[in-house]
Amino acid sequence: MPDLDSDLDDDIGDELLRLIFTACHPLLSREARAALALRMICGLTTEEIARAFLLPDATIAQRIVRAKRTLSESGLAYETPRGEKLSERLSSVLEVVYLIFNEGYAATRGKDWLRPQLCEEALRMGRVLTSVAPHEPEAHGLLALMELNASRTAARTGAAGEPILMLDQNRALWDQLQIRRGMQALRRARELGGTGGFYALQAAIIACHAQARTAGDTDWPRIAEFYAELAAVMHSPVIELNRAVAVGMAEGPEAGLAIVDRLTREPALKSYHLLPSVRGDLLQKLGRYAEARVAFEAAASMAGNTREHDLLKRRAAEAGDAALSS
Repeated sequence: MPDLDSDLDDDIGDELLRLIFTACHPLLSREARAALALRMICGLTTEEIARAFLLPDATIAQRIVRAKRTLSESGLAYETPRGEKLSERLSSVLEVVYLIFNEGYAATRGKDWLRPQLCEEALRMGRVLTSVAPHEPEAHGLLALMELNASRTAARTGAAGEPILMLDQNRALWDQLQIRRGMQALRRARELGGTGGFYALQAAIIACHAQARTAGDTDWPRIAEFYAELAAVMHSPVIELNRAVAVGMAEGPEAGLAIVDRLTREPALKSYHLLPSVRGDLLQKLGRYAEARVAFEAAASMAGNTREHDLLKRRAAEAGDAALSS
């Protein structure tokens, strides 16, 4: 089998990706590479990048300034890295593409919940990366993750642009061709030995949803297992929060709430709106409606996206009504 370095000897053939590879220079820290590429090349705001990393805006701004200064003082020019040089930058480039997709999939700010042009651009770059690095399992894992998530686009918003949560979506609107493409990319990642990779594991989770004909058919115990594996690969309070959702569905809301309550002490999640949102959902399922209303109100106050804010306010009102009638 050809090694990764020989795969990457081919010209990238994509101007934007060449720029991202240039920004992901090993002179910079891994965190600075992604921040610089997302801000200077991909056009995300400092605030959007900060939310992606769960860090203060000032921290990200400082990283970007320092990264620009480092590259400027090094005298490095625009370049198209090849072979080993390109290989050592690949993981950072995958991370940049992943974060671009995430911002398109659920926008941090603004009036629209989705930014389809960002998702489409990330998908395009992901497909290029699998041709540039055909034997890199995580490239295929990332593409699988993006294809499977994007397959639900038509079902994720209503006629007025309001978010529709996964369990309430019309699954007839899910794009079956895109699901097949995602499953094919996931199989390729696994064939290359990437079953336990960060992106492949996330793709495996989304595949469980894609393969469930109805919301009730979802294999939540398997999803919870995948999240436990993912947490072992990368410690992240956001992964643990997602695991809490899966555990809550598999074992009951009490079990999920126990995990969430531990996460309330995580500094990184202090202003993360999905923490009180998930807590509110679990409390509502337990019939603790007054507490759920408070949690949804807190989540709404933290949400920067208008559509998410409105959804959370509606859920708070519904929980409040339930509390009055119970």
